[in-house]
Amino acid sequence: MDRLKGKVAFLTGAGAGIAKATAKAFVREGARVALFEIDRQVGERAAREIVQDGGEAIFVETDVTDEASVAAAVARTIERFGRLDVMMNCAGGSLAQDVNAHEMDLDVWHKTIALNLLHPFLCCRHGIPHMIAAGGGSIINFASHLGQIGSERPAYAAAKGGIVSFTKTLAALYAPHGIRANAIAPGSIRTERWLKRWGSEAAVDMSDPRQVERFTMRRNYPFSTGEPDDIAAVAVFLASNESRMLTGTTINADGGRSSYLKVGGAS
Repeated sequence: MDRLKGKVAFLTGAGAGIAKATAKAFVREGARVALFEIDRQVGERAAREIVQDGGEAIFVETDVTDEASVAAAVARTIERFGRLDVMMNCAGGSLAQDVNAHEMDLDVWHKTIALNLLHPFLCCRHGIPHMIAAGGGSIINFASHLGQIGSERPAYAAAKGGIVSFTKTLAALYAPHGIRANAIAPGSIRTERWLKRWGSEAAVDMSDPRQVERFTMRRNYPFSTGEPDDIAAVAVFLASNESRMLTGTTINADGGRSSYLKVGGAS
């Protein structure tokens, strides 16, 4: 229960989903956490839940695509806790308007890149000096299997593919300072947003091609759908000294979707 004892972490998008589950897991392992979240209501609720459970957490209202907002959030973290050891850049997402390149509105491209790729850069820009001052630490970025294979969402795939290369570059640049950088590429995670979109998926409408496609994916990749706590467990490992030999890697926690192509049922 003390794998992160004495460590300070900030997590973006921490009001819900994977980042909220990870913040709670970090605290259970002894860390103190700052929750960066643009939605004040969910951010305050998440921090309150952690404090009520006996942990130490602050909520900082943050627009991770705005440099001044990120700089202020990092400064608030240092003001409260005095150091920074773990940076988890989890906020992200795609837009329904992320369509074929020749049909995409340019604003969709810019918004997608800003949220998924500019945001980790800004957090590193302002967080890394404090990690260097602390003697090292762990950066955890979030990629996607769609950043490693072809995708029908070009802006999102480009951003997440960029995360993989950005993470490798961070690993190379900051190893002399004792900083490790790794990424997690989750599969389908049953977050609040995912459940709102897909529900329980107890029944499949075979007349809906999208539902049929997801049914086939679940059959061929039975380990590809998980809970936020599943990814939180990977993040705790990367934040802890147990992963001290890992840097520059992307952990594909996607049930094999980015590793192999399987057509049909079991052979």
